[in-house]
Amino acid sequence: MDKRKLIARAKKEGRTALTEAEAKQVLGIYGIPVVKEAVVFRPEDAVQKARQYGFPVVLKGLGSKLTHKTERGLVRLNLKNSRDILTAATAIARSAGEDLEGFLVQPMIKGRREFVAGLFCDQHFGPIIMFGLGGIFTEALGDVVFRIAPVSEVEAGLMIDELHSSKLLDAFRGESAAWREDLVRTIVGLSRLAEELTDITEVDINPLVIGSDGRATAVDALIIIGERSAAASAHPPVQPAELKKIFYPRSLALIGASSQLGKWGNMLFSNVLAGGYEGELYLVNAKGQEIAGRKVYKTVREIPGEVDLGIVTLPAAHVPALIPEFQAKGIRYMLLITSGFSELGSQGRQSEADLVEAARQAGITIIGPNTMGICNPHAKFYCTGSPCWPKMGSVGLVSQSGNLGIQLLDFAEAEGIGIRAFCGSGNEAMITIEDYIRTFEADEMTKTVLLYIESIKDGRRFFSTARQVSKIKPVVLLKGGRTAAGNRAAASHTGALASNIRIFNAACRQAGVVLADQPMDLLDLSAAFSSLPLPRGKRVAIMTLGGGWGVVATDLCIEQGLEVPPLTQDVIARIDKILPPYWSRENPVDLVGEFDTSMPRKILEALVNWDQCDAVIHLGLVGRTHMVVKTLDAARASGQEIDQALYNEGQKLYEQAEKDFFACSTSLMEKYAKPIIGVFLDDTKSRTVTEVPDSPYRGIAFLTPERAVKTLSSMVAYSRWLKKEQCR
Repeated sequence: MDKRKLIARAKKEGRTALTEAEAKQVLGIYGIPVVKEAVVFRPEDAVQKARQYGFPVVLKGLGSKLTHKTERGLVRLNLKNSRDILTAATAIARSAGEDLEGFLVQPMIKGRREFVAGLFCDQHFGPIIMFGLGGIFTEALGDVVFRIAPVSEVEAGLMIDELHSSKLLDAFRGESAAWREDLVRTIVGLSRLAEELTDITEVDINPLVIGSDGRATAVDALIIIGERSAAASAHPPVQPAELKKIFYPRSLALIGASSQLGKWGNMLFSNVLAGGYEGELYLVNAKGQEIAGRKVYKTVREIPGEVDLGIVTLPAAHVPALIPEFQAKGIRYMLLITSGFSELGSQGRQSEADLVEAARQAGITIIGPNTMGICNPHAKFYCTGSPCWPKMGSVGLVSQSGNLGIQLLDFAEAEGIGIRAFCGSGNEAMITIEDYIRTFEADEMTKTVLLYIESIKDGRRFFSTARQVSKIKPVVLLKGGRTAAGNRAAASHTGALASNIRIFNAACRQAGVVLADQPMDLLDLSAAFSSLPLPRGKRVAIMTLGGGWGVVATDLCIEQGLEVPPLTQDVIARIDKILPPYWSRENPVDLVGEFDTSMPRKILEALVNWDQCDAVIHLGLVGRTHMVVKTLDAARASGQEIDQALYNEGQKLYEQAEKDFFACSTSLMEKYAKPIIGVFLDDTKSRTVTEVPDSPYRGIAFLTPERAVKTLSSMVAYSRWLKKEQCR
């Protein structure tokens, strides 16, 4: 029967599931390898069919209501003769009762490896394809991977490789390696089914047995039919050109300006002016008067000049009245700092919805509400609730948590990481995370996109937008609400439920998004992506000032999926001319305590030039100035006389050596297009990013080997994704 007619008949009969036999018919149409089987209605017919197949066989109860057969004792395995079949049929009939419509006879598929494949519909991302370890271990171990449909053959192969238990697919205890083609065909078939048969909401193939010959066979299948849940109503997209205008305002109106320290209306006023804003700033407060010698207007209508952006700190109840004032004044953009909307629950959500509708009717676009503000260092525009002025740069940052976003800006300022623009997106009543991502895609100044996300409103749009941008520039994301407790916190904070974290992470990996585990990862990755070339592979050369650090870094590399290859004879011969005869001749290269400031640069070039190296990590070769100063201070404290000229000269020597080393590393990165990442020896005052004049790259060094290796591993993963997408 035609697949669509089969489903239509089931729905007409009021069923919510296909029978197992019907399910396998549908799966077979999509190229999924299913077990040979026959539907019979009498035990005697089951015996006859078993003789045709050859014993042993499997006998199952069949019926439209029998969706959980194992639990009801309706599956009998390894039946070796006619008597076994008759006995099994009697028991099945007794257990199934009136729900029994027939029997299903199958050859007994022998195989000790069982997997699971399936399809379900996520409320945010729609149809999701799943593959993993099956049988009784499916729920116990949870070794499954996910992809958003559609899934290509290449993506299906990656799903298979991601399984922790993927080694079971190799030759195993005398059984042949699994036929990869069967597994890929199953995954891709489910993806096609998901796109074509929208009446199907769930498919479960468990187990998908790998036989001793390596062939995969679906021996049990369940298909649920019904209506897929409608996607959440999408926000109309905001065009990048419109959003960009908000970050380049020629004039501002601060509604709710205050002379009282600590109030939002005062903090924003102070920070905007202290940041060097060069446009017009109008202050509005119903009381009028003056603040810091500036005239305060009682209403928006009184402002004499044009206003590009209105910044609002008034209580939520007073905000709707501003819409007609903004419209009359011709103010098209509102930065709504005010909280008290959807994050408070149903009443707040309604107030937010009413405000958005009124704003749309008036042609006004709102950032927020419940935001900590925005900044654009390139326009000297720092409009945030915290005194923070990061330098100009190429990192675009959006955070759904304003506080976390401001902390990241503070860290960026301290670490020397330049910011293209920042926005605390708040409740995203009108402008959503997808709009910001799309704007950063179109912005040539943005080289890296950083996101802190607690929830998304349009999963499919987020996925497609992030995937499109990732092909051009890295998107680095930290997800809040990854645990059950975190989900609850996110819901109370943003007014929206966070999606299932495993599905969300799978969507991000499929879209090429680089996932961060903690806030500092965002900054580490932004520094690296904005300052270094991408690695072409995962082979790492390590040079260190001490052996222990080299061992630790090697272990970290292996644990993060990188390789530390042994040195080849040509590289050893080259380094033999630089280091003393007793050096180890191993990767990592230990500088054996040598403090000749030119030596590290020579060895660095030897390693970067090595054809079996894709990246270099150096440990302890920068940040030595602090150690030298401490050594001289200790000598003085012990009563020894240290000439001040010697003291100053030693400090200058190592400061210059560090500058020379970073200049050398950026020059080598230009020449060989390989990333070079450092770890400070002992210098908590040094910045992560070191600018090098006239170079497209920068010097990068972290305080710990863990941060360096983790960052490089993420860069390798992103580079691999780009190759898979044929973007490099």
